[in-house]
Amino acid sequence: MSTVQQEVDERTNLTGSNKFELLLFRLGMDASETRSELFGINVFKVREIVAMPEITAVAGSMPHMLGVVNLRGQIIPVVDLPSVVGCKPKTGLNIMLVTEYARTTQAFAVESVEEIVRLDWNQVLSAENSAVGGLVTSIARLDGDTENTRLAQVLDVEQILRQIAPPEGKDVDPESVGSKLQLNPGAVILAADDSGVARSLIEQTLGAIHAPFIMTKTGKEAWDKLQAIAAGAAAEGKPLREKIALVLTDLEMPEMDGFTLTRKIKQDERYKSLPVIIHSSLSGSTNEEHIRAVGADAYVAKFVAEELAATIRNILAKK
Repeated sequence: MSTVQQEVDERTNLTGSNKFELLLFRLGMDASETRSELFGINVFKVREIVAMPEITAVAGSMPHMLGVVNLRGQIIPVVDLPSVVGCKPKTGLNIMLVTEYARTTQAFAVESVEEIVRLDWNQVLSAENSAVGGLVTSIARLDGDTENTRLAQVLDVEQILRQIAPPEGKDVDPESVGSKLQLNPGAVILAADDSGVARSLIEQTLGAIHAPFIMTKTGKEAWDKLQAIAAGAAAEGKPLREKIALVLTDLEMPEMDGFTLTRKIKQDERYKSLPVIIHSSLSGSTNEEHIRAVGADAYVAKFVAEELAATIRNILAKK
């Protein structure tokens, strides 16, 4: 486990090549009690890995919540990840993954940690309609594009956290996001996010400010759509900005991540004037440095609808 922890600390600078690192772990036997599948989470989300400490149960906790731990003075909620996914640990909940996600810190209890693998995002395929009820965003082909490759399920942390602790009231309050956004007639916002929950929240926010949009699920899908729209605009003799007002992209996505999408846009003479906003649950100074390096016009952390709407307005006002 110490070796894995060292790799979490040392191997994080991969954003320039459409690569990322996946921490592999097991949650126990599946519902048929015949297999123990591999699951994964992006190393960028993992703050540390520790042996399971003593957990304090909290009265009235939501289902799947084990309680809280006091980790170096910080009280952190602990999620029983096997119970969320529907697995049964054979040896118990032995490891705790402490994660930083969307402005919050939480821990996930797992049975065991396997290894960290370095992958290209094109080894990862979208898997929205997976057998675990929409809790998986993608399937990673660990050994490359071969018939006998090992597979790992990349969990949708956004969906899991919202399932455990649903927000009170409206997801997006139209009254709080401000007035109608004024775009050129016919222009849209091109958005990309692989999480169904995130797409729903983005769509609600854009709808609340009356911004037309095209939603895609991966960076590659967004890039292909951008090229198709640009070709159509050129055929009509119109500038691209009359068709696309800005690009809004997540960072972690199958096939092509948001870093690569942003870099491709900003390095292409045809598209570099398009404003790009990165909207991600990944945070911290290291990631923000990478975001600046690829040329993004703004970064906004998930998910506060008012901040997203305000950032969109500010960037369009500058352009």
